[in-house]
Amino acid sequence: MYKHLKFSLYLAIFSLITISSLRAQVSPDAGKELFKSYCAACHAKDMRSAATGPALGGSQQRWGDDAALYAWIRNSQALIADGHPRAVELWNQYKPTVMTAFPNLTDDEIGSMLAYINGVYDGTYGAAPQAAGQETKGPVEKKSNLPMYIIIAVILAALALLLTKIILNLRHIVAAKEGEDYEKKTLWQIMSSKGVVTFLIFSAVILGSYTTVNNATNLGRQEGYSPDQPIKFSHETHAGLHKIDCQYCHDTARKSKHSSIPSANTCMNCHKAIKVGSKYGTAEITKIFASIGYDPTTNTYVENYESKTEEEIKAIYTKWMGDQYKVAKELADLDKEGVKLVEKQWKDIVKSLTNEQKKNIQGPIEWTRIHNLPDHVYFNHAQHVTVGKVECQTCHGPVETMEVLAQASPLSMGWCINCHRQTEVKFLDNPYYADYARYHEELASGKRTKVTVADIGGLECQKCHY
Repeated sequence: MYKHLKFSLYLAIFSLITISSLRAQVSPDAGKELFKSYCAACHAKDMRSAATGPALGGSQQRWGDDAALYAWIRNSQALIADGHPRAVELWNQYKPTVMTAFPNLTDDEIGSMLAYINGVYDGTYGAAPQAAGQETKGPVEKKSNLPMYIIIAVILAALALLLTKIILNLRHIVAAKEGEDYEKKTLWQIMSSKGVVTFLIFSAVILGSYTTVNNATNLGRQEGYSPDQPIKFSHETHAGLHKIDCQYCHDTARKSKHSSIPSANTCMNCHKAIKVGSKYGTAEITKIFASIGYDPTTNTYVENYESKTEEEIKAIYTKWMGDQYKVAKELADLDKEGVKLVEKQWKDIVKSLTNEQKKNIQGPIEWTRIHNLPDHVYFNHAQHVTVGKVECQTCHGPVETMEVLAQASPLSMGWCINCHRQTEVKFLDNPYYADYARYHEELASGKRTKVTVADIGGLECQKCHY
């Protein structure tokens, strides 16, 4: 009996070791998420360019000692104090910027980050690094961990069934040797027993709770999200080619908590003159006209536009689109191709400006929101844009290069905190910070070289949470 139980114990231990080894393996996919949380605020994502910190590609080769590199990542200042030559070299190059310490990172987590960094650097992870100006051929397909989880679940289920079968056989053997009656239960009787059902319910509760919490913490953290919009508005054309300042359209970003979406009236400041787009012709700009009730043929706003029927509105804008087609094709009347094109554009206008809640074409354009923070997070655009002098691209990425706007940053709590730790407050000629007399004195005397957002309370919980 003892030997059989000992064998069962060994089998259980082997199962746990197998599970642990599966969970503890280094994963570049996990490293990508860790990189976003801990490194992306200061290091370039292409792993080849220097930013606030050095380029990370090839760092293992340059260090030549993983133990020292791991120690550097956990506490760079301690390694500098010990006089490690590579640590001192980096400090002399980047001081007084202090690398944030991450003492709680495990070896597997650091290994995963390095695997991701090396993969991006040498092109084996995702798409290969591209030269500046090179066209992106398509989105990088994100790898899913679901197959690995399914394999682990199947292995666990098989081990559980095997262990159950062995235990039942052992009990049957022991009972036979001792001359006792033992009713051998079927697999179904075991699986439907009170203990197994209780365990399954408990597992379902744990899984449901984990999924709920995980989805809640991921709210708004949708890096790369670029939904189709009702109007194909190109930031590359407006902010890039024509150099329109972000705050011309998003005017409230400099004076309000929110950066509002510009109204069609703002669009009309330019599009009273620019009525035909360089890329889409009349197809997209006419949507602005139809939403606000501007007749581009007569250069006037339509009287009582709110009370117009869809047929009346259609007559105004199909005439405009047809006239522009005839001018472009040098035709006296619309040909069959022109009729189809105008009808197609009109259907797209109706589809873009109406939905189940908004039945009428007239009215504001309902854009799809891209950046969204949870309700318990307080973020003030004016505080960052006007007081902090933070460039829009710091959070929103190079919008002047985006044909379709996408969320460029993770907007996670860790990302914000790292930014507050690293970002230097612009004290010079900024009356908002005049009350920080001690910091001004320390800067003037040379005792302090910079003041970060963290120094003035940027890490206090109540600054960002109600």
